[in-house]
Amino acid sequence: MAGTSVGYSITLRVEAPATTSAAGELTGVIGRAGALVTALDVVESRSDRVVVDISCNAVDSPHVERIEKAVGALPGVVVRHVSDTTFLVHLGGKLEVNPKVPLRHRDDLSRAYTPGVARICLAIAEHPESARNLTIKKNTVAVVTDGSAVLGLGDLGAAAALPVMEGKAALFKRFGNVDAWPVCLDTHDPDTIVETVRVIAPVYGGINLEDISAPRCFEIERRLREVLDIPVFHDDQHGTAIVVLAALTNALRVVGKDVGDVRIVVSGVGAAGSATIRILLANGATDVIACDRHGALTRRRTEGNPFRSWIGEQTNPKGFEGSLSEALVDADVFIGVSAPNLLTGADIARMAEGAVVFALANPDPEVDPIEAGRHAAVVATGRSDFPNQINNVLAFPGVFRGLLDAGARSIPDSMLVAAARAIADTVAPDALNPGYIIPSVFDPAVAPAVAAAVRASAAEEAPA
Repeated sequence: MAGTSVGYSITLRVEAPATTSAAGELTGVIGRAGALVTALDVVESRSDRVVVDISCNAVDSPHVERIEKAVGALPGVVVRHVSDTTFLVHLGGKLEVNPKVPLRHRDDLSRAYTPGVARICLAIAEHPESARNLTIKKNTVAVVTDGSAVLGLGDLGAAAALPVMEGKAALFKRFGNVDAWPVCLDTHDPDTIVETVRVIAPVYGGINLEDISAPRCFEIERRLREVLDIPVFHDDQHGTAIVVLAALTNALRVVGKDVGDVRIVVSGVGAAGSATIRILLANGATDVIACDRHGALTRRRTEGNPFRSWIGEQTNPKGFEGSLSEALVDADVFIGVSAPNLLTGADIARMAEGAVVFALANPDPEVDPIEAGRHAAVVATGRSDFPNQINNVLAFPGVFRGLLDAGARSIPDSMLVAAARAIADTVAPDALNPGYIIPSVFDPAVAPAVAAAVRASAAEEAPA
């Protein structure tokens, strides 16, 4: 059914009369309530009663309540229980710790722990750099947040951010074989965050900052990069920028345009927008207009914000002043990392021939993708239910795999560009088309390709 999602998958345990029509009546009422039935299993059967589990996909929480009421209203039917599959996935958390070495007998214990471990401690004390090889530091990343900008939900705090960070750690392991661990900090103070990360850094080979609101995220990232000897990556900035550049590289190949010749309008100047603009400029873009809710940023309109000042100085070379809609007239590319429903199909129709539209606000994009597709040559979103999903999981597992393998200490812009090109080149030229400009997140070739590009870039950056 339209609008249903596996994110709202439920299972209803229902007791009903044992009639030949019972199953049809149950699935029928659920279908009429707007849900998509995915499974029906008999749990218990007697001569007069039957108990079944009916799984279905709903739209949202109120829809789940309506489905339950509709089923319970059937004559002789009792809804015993409703299970939310998504909550069951998170029950007890999504991570665990397993030892990599056997602990079967006394000798194993003596080598892994006391007394043998003392030799390893002394070796690291004498040569601190050896911790990268002799401890989990070699393959471990801290996923750090203060819970101030969780997904699109806002400031939910450290505890409520934990499920997202667990999920991020699971993706690190699944796609990059990187061991990551959530570090959710119960503070919004930049000084406290920086100091906390600094003092726990000896355990980790890299830091992934996540869901920290702008503009504090810029300061925190900058200061951590100054004080740590391990790479610091802010996924909301750099991960988004990498995947956007990868997708744009292929989109421009599809429409036959060059990044140095196109006019690009970016909606949103927060973490994702700022980093996207930076990587576009590093990759040869010359005509970028950045817009916030009030319109285009210029040298004169930066509101005293140092981050906006940089954008105002580096973009909008012709000094355009106007709204987002006005900026799109004759533009070649629109990249939205801002808010839902800012544009209409009519706005996209005024763009240049062969327009590229990336409407990445989630879950509701800046413009309806179907409307945009009536006028643009290529459309991408952040959603999994439309073609060309721009998803950060294409970037961060491979990036950190390469960083850890190389023992890198920093992440220059050239490395981000190299990662983007690796993702773009994963799509073979003969496979490239308007509906396939970016590989699937499950493409096994992506993370190794990104890791190889990052290792090569790190080797070039290393001092002779």
